[in-house]
Amino acid sequence: MSNINKPRIGRYIAQKDGYSSFTPFPFPPKSGFPIRAFLHKKHERAIRLVGKLDGITRLLPDKDFFLLMFVKKDATYSSQIEGTRATLQDAVAAPVTEEKSRLEPDVDDIIHYVEAMNYGMKRSEILPISLRLIRELHKKLMTGARATQHAYPGEFRRSQNWIGGKTPMDASFVPPAPEDMVASLQDLELFMHAEDEYPSLVKAGLIHAQFETIHPFTDGNGRTGRMLVAMYMQHAKLLELPVLYLSGYFKKYRKLYYEKLQTYHDDESDVDGWLEFFLDGVAETAESSIETCARITALRDRDFAKMQMLGKKSAALTLGLVRKLFGQPIVGVAEIMKWTGFTAPGAYNVIERLMRLDILEPLGTAVYGQKYIYGDYYELFDDSYRIARHRVNKR
Repeated sequence: MSNINKPRIGRYIAQKDGYSSFTPFPFPPKSGFPIRAFLHKKHERAIRLVGKLDGITRLLPDKDFFLLMFVKKDATYSSQIEGTRATLQDAVAAPVTEEKSRLEPDVDDIIHYVEAMNYGMKRSEILPISLRLIRELHKKLMTGARATQHAYPGEFRRSQNWIGGKTPMDASFVPPAPEDMVASLQDLELFMHAEDEYPSLVKAGLIHAQFETIHPFTDGNGRTGRMLVAMYMQHAKLLELPVLYLSGYFKKYRKLYYEKLQTYHDDESDVDGWLEFFLDGVAETAESSIETCARITALRDRDFAKMQMLGKKSAALTLGLVRKLFGQPIVGVAEIMKWTGFTAPGAYNVIERLMRLDILEPLGTAVYGQKYIYGDYYELFDDSYRIARHRVNKR
């Protein structure tokens, strides 16, 4: 759709080294961003689904355990957008004792993201969303992590960066020069807290696109910017629990995601096109999360009912273990020993009981360090695992 009287985000300014960098205008424009009727309609649908998701998650039992899986899923997809090849299964299995000594760099990327997101959500209870919080988030994400260049964790860049190409001369996009970046970041921080009339999800979309346009770090901008979306939704009190993460949507439409961000900060800015893509993503992701939450509740009720077949002591122990499996659905014998305080033989007995109840099943055929998975639960978060698992079961 064409945009009438669309505001421009910025312009390219020639630099002394021969390339041009994009310098944002004051943000938001004095004239504001006109929100056309079709975007209001998309926002209406998206915010209705977010509200429905919020209602469902408020009723979820064992919330803290379930949230871990939503965060790990987002961490995996956000890292994969940047080229990480590790899967969600790799990330979920990473805390298992037998895996810790051979953690791959790709998996480590995801673990850093999970730790940064958990830190950010906790920290935001004390510190309002701000440039300071964004720097802390980046520091947590990049300290000790693999980087494509010097990441300077928690520090805004002091040199020129670029996207695509080997130099700024052949790059697909060159963000603002460091001296122009400071004012743009200050504008963004003020916008986050401004009392204005922008629909809340529209504002979340603008914040993400503007952050990616500024690209304030030497590395880790994409992942930090995607965390910022979830952080802002929490700040705006759109959801009581952070269960709406857009990285899966951005990965699914990765090429279009980058195209829409690129056209957002073109000379002829297509803000409408980016917001349409973003709002569609919120709606699609909210629908998916609603379905996941409903299935979690049904599965929990089904498996907790199985405890009634056990004696009182065994039922209480098994119930506690299943709750822990909601947060860590892939385990080894060592985890069961740690959770129960049992010896190895006792832990094996517990695993066998969970297998008889069709809660755990072996993951792979390892002779040493056998892992077990709560398959019916894990597949709610991993479509590729669900498809492969059901294909095997049909044979």
